[in-house]
Amino acid sequence: MVKKRHTAQDSGESIPAVAFTAPAGRPAGVEVLTLAELRGRADACALAVPHRPDFHHLLVVDEGRLRHTVDFRKYELSVNDWMWVRPGQVHHFGNLSGVEGRLVLFESGFLDPATAAAARLEDWFGPAVHHPEGEQARAVDCALRHLHEEFGALRGLPLEMHIEVLRHLLAVLVLRASRLSAPAGGHEAWGGAGAVRGGGGGRAADGDGVCEASETFLRFRDAVERGFTRSRRVEDYARQLGYSPRTLSRATAAATGVGAKEFIDRRVVLEAKRLLAHGDQTAARIAVRLGFADAANFAKFFQHRTGSTPISFRTEARGPA
Repeated sequence: MVKKRHTAQDSGESIPAVAFTAPAGRPAGVEVLTLAELRGRADACALAVPHRPDFHHLLVVDEGRLRHTVDFRKYELSVNDWMWVRPGQVHHFGNLSGVEGRLVLFESGFLDPATAAAARLEDWFGPAVHHPEGEQARAVDCALRHLHEEFGALRGLPLEMHIEVLRHLLAVLVLRASRLSAPAGGHEAWGGAGAVRGGGGGRAADGDGVCEASETFLRFRDAVERGFTRSRRVEDYARQLGYSPRTLSRATAAATGVGAKEFIDRRVVLEAKRLLAHGDQTAARIAVRLGFADAANFAKFFQHRTGSTPISFRTEARGPA
């Protein structure tokens, strides 16, 4: 998305994958820039193409209104609204003209493990948009301003010490951002409104920690992320993790509002939608990639879960040529 970043596409990936590459002379792992700088370095058409970065985007709007799409859900951000797009999510910018703001790009590994755990960096599908107010808004803005200032100058420090300062300041920012209030009503589990036919919105842990996910669910969620292309059976994950299927379903329902089987199926549907909307692979190739025996089984699963055939969904998602 940024000219100084490397965009790669492997033989099995139909969605452009964007890897983090530090600009020349800057520390690896983190970058802070304004939307004006982003506009100056990246072509508007490139920013509008859906892509799947392997690093975090933490953005706040200072002026104007920003339209942004994350995993088929469209958002419109106003002044002081924050957006957090996490690695693996497919997203793209809308028209950036007339919009000002600040953007922090960082790799999860830049932060120490304790900070990453406390900020729930691995919660890839947490709320994307936050509307902080009052002291909460002032605190996170102060953390970003301090990080932005330090990023722009060594301030007489050796490079190694400068990097450590940035690491600590980024830790303050992400810890603050992880506690931001989500919009009223929460968010859907994987994919936004209408992601799964007949499925209600997921009751995910909100920014204030009202519904903290259990260790059981976190282990299950990570196992699903690693294995959903190989298995959609709750029993397989239960056996792998040493729990009963019922325990996994209870923990998942408490954290997301849906059972374990529904959680797995929603993850598969989201990946199918990503590949159909943003790539040119045939339904048969996508079926193989997602672990289905053949295209017919995949089409039956997809239509049952979404109410649409894979080809119909692709046509609707892309709109008129």
